[in-house]
Amino acid sequence: MDIRIVISQMCVMLIIILIGYMLFHKNKLSDSSSGHISGLVVNICNPATIICSALDKEAAISVKEMLSAAFVMLCIYALLLLAGWLLPLIMRIPKEDRYMYHFMTVYGNVGFLGIPLVSAVLGTSALVYVSINCVIFNLLFYTVGTSIIEKKAAAKQSGTKVLLFRIVNVGTVSSVLTIILYLVDFKLPAVISDTITYAGRATTFLSMIVLGVSVAQMPLKEIFCHKKDYLFIVLRMLLLPICFSLLLKQFVTDPLLLGTSALLLAVPCGNLPLMCAREHKLAADDLARMIILSTLLSVVTIPLAVMFL
Repeated sequence: MDIRIVISQMCVMLIIILIGYMLFHKNKLSDSSSGHISGLVVNICNPATIICSALDKEAAISVKEMLSAAFVMLCIYALLLLAGWLLPLIMRIPKEDRYMYHFMTVYGNVGFLGIPLVSAVLGTSALVYVSINCVIFNLLFYTVGTSIIEKKAAAKQSGTKVLLFRIVNVGTVSSVLTIILYLVDFKLPAVISDTITYAGRATTFLSMIVLGVSVAQMPLKEIFCHKKDYLFIVLRMLLLPICFSLLLKQFVTDPLLLGTSALLLAVPCGNLPLMCAREHKLAADDLARMIILSTLLSVVTIPLAVMFL
């Protein structure tokens, strides 16, 4: 692995976070406007990003290979869901905060960091596997993930009964559309594909801006002074990727699929849960803090994790 690729991506993230930080302190962005941007990212930009992965695919694979890769990814996320339940218990996280650790465990930054990292390390032919992972990621987040957020928001704000899953939404529709585009190799009209591409390209910048606003609302020392954060990072970003990679080696023979899976398991915490939590006006300081800390430390943890392949 070329460590320079990881460092480069970290620098891009940190610069945009700093822009959001400065905009908040310059009164150019408020907590309210940040919430509106979060809604834009969750409902428009991020779904556009996953569709872009089908529009920009570099290598075609057979239906059999796609199903095989999808099965591997599904198994990985099933294990991550189990880990998302176990880790907060092991760490003795208070019950009201466990949902955040669930999100930090299950939903990594497979989009912005995962795509360029896999492309640089394994080549563009591996991006088709990243796209399959992103489809499953989005299907899972926009069903199980958003349901958890909505349950928490309902309990906090109005005490109403648990909300039902909203299966049909922009996230699941965009994910299914991505699968269809891969299977039928259908080309959208240029005016539509260009619109989707432009919307998808805004995801990284806007989500990092929102993260910067979140950081601006907490003392910087809060990011680095929580001992449990480092324990979580060791468990989630070192122990889990190493164990999962060793397990996958026993069953996966495709080195490209194996390498892609290992890299995506090792990426830091993703931004989408933070966007969704802020959209629903939930306290998200722990999420924002852990995204920043895990992103910084991933410069060390990613190379260590993939050494065991």
